[in-house]
Amino acid sequence: MNKIFSFFLLLSLSFVQAQELNCIIKVNAEKIGGTNTQVYKTLEKSLTDFVNKTDWTGQVYKPNEKINCSMVINISAYESDNFTATIQVQSSRPVFNSTYSSSVFNYNDKDFNFKYTEFQNLTFNPNSFDSNLVSVMAFYSYIIIGMDADTFSLNGGTSSFETAQEIANVAQAGGYKGWSQGDGNQNRYHLVNNILSGTYSPFREAMAQYHLEGLDVMNSDLKTAKLKIKSAISTLGKLHSVRPNAFLTRIFFDAKSDEIVSIFTGGPSISIDDLVYILNNISPLNSTKWAEIR
Repeated sequence: MNKIFSFFLLLSLSFVQAQELNCIIKVNAEKIGGTNTQVYKTLEKSLTDFVNKTDWTGQVYKPNEKINCSMVINISAYESDNFTATIQVQSSRPVFNSTYSSSVFNYNDKDFNFKYTEFQNLTFNPNSFDSNLVSVMAFYSYIIIGMDADTFSLNGGTSSFETAQEIANVAQAGGYKGWSQGDGNQNRYHLVNNILSGTYSPFREAMAQYHLEGLDVMNSDLKTAKLKIKSAISTLGKLHSVRPNAFLTRIFFDAKSDEIVSIFTGGPSISIDDLVYILNNISPLNSTKWAEIR
C-alpha cells in the first residue's frame, strides 16, 4: 500500500511541476529542398524538448496553466552547419469561462541566423552567449511568458521581460543581427527595451485592461466588456500620441486586429464612431479591417 501511495504521489508531483510552455515547434526547409532532411527533423525535436522541458521561471505551472504557443522556423539557406532563417512566434491565452483562446503575441523575426550541428546539446546559460539558436529560443520563451503574465495582472510579466533583456544584452557579444540598437528599429533589442520603458507603459496597461477587464468578463457582461476593450484601445492611443507608429502598437494589432473586428461587429451595441477614429489613427495599415466594424 505504501509503495502504491508513493507511486501516485510522485506521479502527481510530476504533473504539478510541469514546465511553463506548451509550444509546437516546426522547422520548414521547403525553400531549399535537398536530400538531408533528417537534420531538420532532429533540430525540430531538439528545440521542442528544449523549449518545453526547460524550467524558465522556477514557478509551478499546472498542466492546464501551460501557455499555448508556437514557433515556426523557415529555413532559407543551409551550408556547413550554418542556417539562414526566419522565426514566426505566436502565443495565446484562454478567456475566462469560455472555450475561446485569444491571440496575445504574433511576431515574425526575420533576423534568425544560427549555427547548429546535428545532435548537439542545447543548454541555456543566462550569463553567457553560447549559441544564437539557444539565445533566440530562450529570449522568445521569456517574451511569451511575460506577455502572458501581463494579460493577467498589470505589469505581471516584468521579471520575465527583464530576463529577456539580459539575454539580449549578453547576446550582443555574438555579433548576430537583431540584438543591437543599430540593427533597425523593429527587432529583439527594441521589442524588450520598449516593453520595459516607462515611455511605452500604455502598451502594458492596455494589455491588462483588454484581457483582464474586457475579454475575461465577456461571458458575464458583454456590453461592459466591449466598453472596457474600447477603453483599452483608447489607452493605446496615449502611446500613439507620444510615439506615433510605435513598434509595440504594431505588435498589439498584429495579434488583435481580427479579434477587435469580431468583438465590435454584432452583439450589444455601443458607440463606435470614436473607436473607429482611434483605430484608423493609430493603426492605419488595418483601415480595411476597421471599415468592417458596424
